[in-house]
Amino acid sequence: KKGVDGFRCDMAEMVPVEFWEWVIPTVKKQFPQLIFVAEVYNPSLYGTYIYQGKFDYLYDKVGMYDTVRKVMEGTQSASAISHEWQCVQDILPHMLYFIENHDEQRLASRFFANDAQKGIPATIFLACFSSNPFMLYAGQEVGEPGHDQEGFSGLDGRTTIFDYWGVKLLQQWVNGGKFDGGKLPDETKKLHQVYRNILSFASAKAPITKGLFYDLQYANYENPNFDGNKLFAFIRHYYEQKMLFIINFSNDPVEFKLHIPKDAMVASRWDPFKTMKCSKYNFMDTTEMQTSLSNLINPVIEIPANSGLCYAFEDTPTG
Repeated sequence: KKGVDGFRCDMAEMVPVEFWEWVIPTVKKQFPQLIFVAEVYNPSLYGTYIYQGKFDYLYDKVGMYDTVRKVMEGTQSASAISHEWQCVQDILPHMLYFIENHDEQRLASRFFANDAQKGIPATIFLACFSSNPFMLYAGQEVGEPGHDQEGFSGLDGRTTIFDYWGVKLLQQWVNGGKFDGGKLPDETKKLHQVYRNILSFASAKAPITKGLFYDLQYANYENPNFDGNKLFAFIRHYYEQKMLFIINFSNDPVEFKLHIPKDAMVASRWDPFKTMKCSKYNFMDTTEMQTSLSNLINPVIEIPANSGLCYAFEDTPTG
C-alpha cells in the first residue's frame, strides 16, 4: 500500500525465517522505502532474523528495555545498561530502542513508574546514546497513563490492542484536528515540549545521527563522586563536535564529579584543555558559554531529579 512507511511484524520468530527471507526483499522491490521491524525476543535468533530474514530492525526488548525499566523502578543499577549494549554490539544499528509499545505498560501508569516525568531520563538516553532508531509510542509524549478499563484487556496499564478505544490525552492533543494541544493541561503541555526538544535535538545533531559513542560508566565504577546506580554518562562525537551526556534516573537531585579517562579523549580526539564553544542543554532551555572539558568536569555539578544534561562542544575556527 503506497504511503505506508513501515511494518511491525508481531511474533516474527513464530514464522519460519525462510518466509521473511523471501517476502521482505520481494516487497521492497516494489516499495523500497518500507521499513520492517520485528518482535524477536530470543537473542540467539537476532542475527538470523537480521541477516537471513532481512529485517531492518528488531525490538531491543529483553535486553535494553527490560534493563532500563528496572533502572527506572530502582531495582537495578544504571551501570547495568553497559552490559546490554555490549551484548548486541555487533548488531546495535539494527536494534530498536523504546520505553513504551503496544505490549508494555505505560510508564505513567501505576503499574510502572506512576509518573510521566520519570520517562524523561530514559528517553534522553535511548534517543541519544547510539545512532540506532528510537521509537516513541503514541501518547507517551503527553504522559498517557493507560488507566482505562477497556473491555477485553481490562485495567492493566496498557492501551488496548483488542478493543475500539481512544487514547484520551492524545485526543486532547489532537484537539478536534487542530493538533495544537489546546485541550491539554499546562503540565502536560510542558511534558510534550520536553519530548519535542529531545527528539528534535537527537535527529538534528551530527554526533548522534552520524557519530560514535563512548560509554563512561566503567571509568567511574570506583569514583566516590559519581553514583553509578543512579547516573549514566557517555560521550558522543563526530569530527570537531563533541557531546558529554549525564543522565539521572533518580527521583532525587544528585551531585557528581565525573572521571573521563585518557582513552576516551583519544577515541574522540578531544583536547580536554582546549577552550571551545559549549552549549548546555537540559531540554527545557539552553545555556551557552566558552569553556574547556577540564573546567567543566573538575567542579561538583548537581543534576536535577529524573533529568539529563548534555554539554555540546564545537570547535569553531577563529580568525
